Amino acid sequence: MKEIVRIIGIDPGLRRCGWGIIDSFNNRLKFIACGVIKPPENGELASRLVFLFEAILAIIKKYQPDEAAVEETFISAGARSALQLGQARGIALMTPAALGLPVGEYAANLIKKSVVGTGHADKNQIKIMVKTLLPSADFSGIDDADALAIAITHAHHRQAVMSKYFVAGS
Repeated sequence: MKEIVRIIGIDPGLRRCGWGIIDSFNNRLKFIACGVIKPPENGELASRLVFLFEAILAIIKKYQPDEAAVEETFISAGARSALQLGQARGIALMTPAALGLPVGEYAANLIKKSVVGTGHADKNQIKIMVKTLLPSADFSGIDDADALAIAITHAHHRQAVMSKYFVAGS
């Protein structure tokens, strides 16, 4: 019999970083918690990144996930926006890894395909399917719904992703 695996999904962002926690047991999923981290928009970049780090750290310490999943971001905005998002994504990857959690990374198209069934689903379709898969989920918007979708994707793909992690980390 498999054990329950607690997963944190993180949708990285410097203005809004969504997070969601689920438990996965065989093919069953259970909503635990979710929210959005909002670093101060007018602070220096370094202090905003520290805010993000401390918030993710506090969430991990509170909910004690076993594994983490982070979205691979794709943006077509300017170079400055891409760089800042990359730095926020670095914090989202590094924080759980520094605490010893294995971290899976998933492309947006795979997340959409895993949750909705098509890689070109829109944000509203993601919210509807997350609510269908996790009926007790209480999310406020798209950022935390996306984070739950990332966690759901990890629950479905974790065997393949984590086997690579543990082989590489051995």
